[in-house]
Amino acid sequence: MSYDSTIHAKAVDLAKLNYEITASAGSGHPTSGASLAHLVTVLMYQHMRYEPANPGHACSDRLVLSEGHAVPILYAACADLGVRVGKQGEDLKPLTKEMAMTLREIDSLVDGHPNPVEGFPFFDAATGSLGQGLSVSAGLAIAAKLDGLDKRIFCIMGDGESREGQVWEAVDFLRDENLRAVCPIFNCNVFAQSDEVSPQQSAEVLTAKLAAAGFDVKLINGHAPSEILAALEAHAAAQTDDAVAPVAIVAKTVKGWGSASQQGNGHHGSPAKGDDLKVALDELGATGRSLGAIMDTPLKIGLMSPGKPESAAPTAAPTFTEALKQFGMESVLEKSKMATRNAYGVALRALGHANPGVVALDADVRGSTGAVQFYKDEALKSRFVDCRIAEQNMVSVAAGLSAAGKIPCISTFAKFLTRAYDQIEMAINSGASIKLIGSHAGITLGADGPSQMGMPDVSWFRSFTTMKTAKGNPGFYLLQPSDAYQAYQLLQKAAEYDGSVYMRTARPDAEFLYSDNVEFKLGGHEVLAEGRDLLIIAAGYMVHEANKALDLLDAQGIDATLVDLYSLPFDADAILDLANENNGMILTLEDNYGGGIGSAIADAVSADGGGFNVKQMYCQQIPKSGKSGDDILKLCGLDAPSVVKQAMELLELTGA
Repeated sequence: MSYDSTIHAKAVDLAKLNYEITASAGSGHPTSGASLAHLVTVLMYQHMRYEPANPGHACSDRLVLSEGHAVPILYAACADLGVRVGKQGEDLKPLTKEMAMTLREIDSLVDGHPNPVEGFPFFDAATGSLGQGLSVSAGLAIAAKLDGLDKRIFCIMGDGESREGQVWEAVDFLRDENLRAVCPIFNCNVFAQSDEVSPQQSAEVLTAKLAAAGFDVKLINGHAPSEILAALEAHAAAQTDDAVAPVAIVAKTVKGWGSASQQGNGHHGSPAKGDDLKVALDELGATGRSLGAIMDTPLKIGLMSPGKPESAAPTAAPTFTEALKQFGMESVLEKSKMATRNAYGVALRALGHANPGVVALDADVRGSTGAVQFYKDEALKSRFVDCRIAEQNMVSVAAGLSAAGKIPCISTFAKFLTRAYDQIEMAINSGASIKLIGSHAGITLGADGPSQMGMPDVSWFRSFTTMKTAKGNPGFYLLQPSDAYQAYQLLQKAAEYDGSVYMRTARPDAEFLYSDNVEFKLGGHEVLAEGRDLLIIAAGYMVHEANKALDLLDAQGIDATLVDLYSLPFDADAILDLANENNGMILTLEDNYGGGIGSAIADAVSADGGGFNVKQMYCQQIPKSGKSGDDILKLCGLDAPSVVKQAMELLELTGA
């Protein structure tokens, strides 16, 4: 009896099924999968602690396949083991080989890349956009640490993928946070999509890089079962021993292992078909025989740790006024003004006390975003994660936290979130519920200039307000609070919502417009003034500029309605009713580039087909630094006098 021969036999079987699955689909990456055959076998048939009948169990070890294109080998294992699958709300059923053969079909649970939303709860996140899995694994590990669980998270990455900078953001993060539960596994099969990987991604160089980062690196033959098991056991031992370095694994593998005809360059993403498939399967059989592969040793999946401890239930958060008093900030009430970024900090702190599931993440700018309020509270500090200047890693960490049931609130400058747009989209594809807060948004930032200003963010996030997730919700709610009361309450609403939210906050202090008595909601708006000649729609800091314009317009004999459109999407019928009450005249005002609120209103008007006139005001040039936000508003033609000028032109143009 031989452990190695048993693993070889199962690896051959899985590699064959991996080829058959992709042949059935007519697409896929079987050679990448074959390179993982032994790693997947040792992990899923012996080493990992999980239940195939309950793949989403909170206490189970997790496997994150960052090189998502190699997923057919995992589908093969799941079909062989009967891992249960099914979309949320449905009864789970064991995956069969017949079901696996429906890979990439439109109504199949077996998607082209890993995706839990499509009915595969074995996975925690959608992967395939490379470089993100290790960060997701870190988020899962932080959640496990907070919950007191000893689960481990195995993350498989490709050698070509390791060129992605986010991988090394995550490596640093693992060391900073001492996340020993994460086992990084680099699959070094030499070939990427178009050619061999760079020498900088060779197994030897990766080993040196990881060692320099402080890992005990196990450089192994990824097709030698005993070497794989020994490396995994070394990781398990180091998980609980801070006196030794954490373990990472670099596995030398063969792309197209077991089938000589499928090896070398030119086979990435090209499944074997017809005679080529028969040859590949025959070669795998011959490889198995040459290795003495025979299932003669029992394989047993590891036992999970005890159940997840119960956490305290959320309680109601205090009102904004109550929170200010509790935190010794009564002077804010006397001033009657506060920047929305600082109101976010108060809201985050209050929310942290009310809901133990809230985790705050920031990217080395907590003093600017307001998140310092959470950080400096000793009762909350253990749930604050400083991700340093690495926004891509931060967003993917948040996706992992969300998958583990936490409520991640992520803050940085709105400008810096643009670096993580891909990670944000992948989180949404995963079904994550993340709360993003982009501070210093728009042109009112002042002296720091455009390198710090979030300008295209409204347009980008707005695109996600126009689509629906698997749960039937908007991909994002985009929130732009205009005062502190609104910012405070909207964060509470965002935390309660089972979905993702982006809230835009500004740097300048803003006068209070509301009170604790006004209730805000996702998808809502507020009418601040009622008129009959013109409807002005603004959001965020620009509501204050529009307010100034009302007095100037009144002096011109123009009676305007002002709407604070703090949420996208919005109630289009209600907004167009207001427009009808104002002769169909609509002027939109925003402090970002185009494609935002104005475009959303224009879309609503177009869909309605009524007789409306829309004039959009937004930033139409690259802004620059100025001593004050007022200077920049004037430069960009978005100050109150400019609003009056545009309103007059609109009314004169239409003969109103």
